[in-house]
Amino acid sequence: MITGTRIIKEWTLPVAMAFGTLVYLVFAFVPWLDGCSQFFAPVMEAVLPLFMFLVLFVTFCKVDFHKMRPVWWHLWVSVLNLVIVAMAMAALLSLPLFGTTFPASTKVLLESVLMCIIAPCATAAAVVTQKLGGSLEQTTTFTFISNIITALLVPLCFPLIEKGMEVTFLAAFSKTLCEVASLLVLPMLLAYIVKHFCHRLHRFIIGVRDLSFYLWGCSLTIVTGITVRNIVHAQASLQLLLAIAFLGLAVCVAQFALGRYVGHFSGRAQEAGQALGQKNTALAIWLSTTYLQPLSSVGPGCYILWQNIINSMEIYYKMRDGKAEHEKLEQQ
Repeated sequence: MITGTRIIKEWTLPVAMAFGTLVYLVFAFVPWLDGCSQFFAPVMEAVLPLFMFLVLFVTFCKVDFHKMRPVWWHLWVSVLNLVIVAMAMAALLSLPLFGTTFPASTKVLLESVLMCIIAPCATAAAVVTQKLGGSLEQTTTFTFISNIITALLVPLCFPLIEKGMEVTFLAAFSKTLCEVASLLVLPMLLAYIVKHFCHRLHRFIIGVRDLSFYLWGCSLTIVTGITVRNIVHAQASLQLLLAIAFLGLAVCVAQFALGRYVGHFSGRAQEAGQALGQKNTALAIWLSTTYLQPLSSVGPGCYILWQNIINSMEIYYKMRDGKAEHEKLEQQ
């Protein structure tokens, strides 16, 4: 018998996204809730970083810090990511050669694709990897590597795309490093302190099953609501928005697939797939609106939905296979 609790447990991410979408639409299109929506919008945006901090803090409480070191698949996934970024940049830089052959929206489409590629590995990728039975430590280590690569690529690539915008290397690099420090380093340091000096609290945190995963589900609800709001208010035609969305889907599927393909040579298909496919779209949206055409931020906005649908499917099949294995063992 399928209960409501079981549905929420097995489909946490789709439920979170659906709930976030529904709540936003209710507050946005019910006139007498206008006052509430104006009050809660800044509150939700302020609460979101706190949720992400808690997600990573709980996750890092389970990390074996002695195992956090670079491995070979980190190198190959990084090289693959650089190759894909180079291909996207080549497509963007070749547009002027075709004159008016392509519509103006083509550049927006390609910039949205670039942002889905150049964005670093999401901080929550380690949460999903752990849920799927992969190495928490290896994924966390790659997250640091990926953020450094993005910090180097952004100030090198963006001035070539938008000639009128000045992207200083120091400004872009320091912004990305601040993002890494606030979302990765601080929760890691706090987790390290709790793990080594607050043993009772540490035992309580790791004793709550899937705590980080459900905290992430709460943050995903907020992120989805914000994403739907940005898409609804985007100043673009429906045709262009659909094109951006479907291109984002194609890029998302391709990156997950390529990551898994590269990772399987090292026996780490799951970790490499999450590392290349799951992106820090919040940072990508900020970079788009700050340095490129603001409409290109719709690409990583849609990518949030696609990557979490893929994550949901992966988690569902993992749980289903685990149940089948358990039932098989019981029958023997």
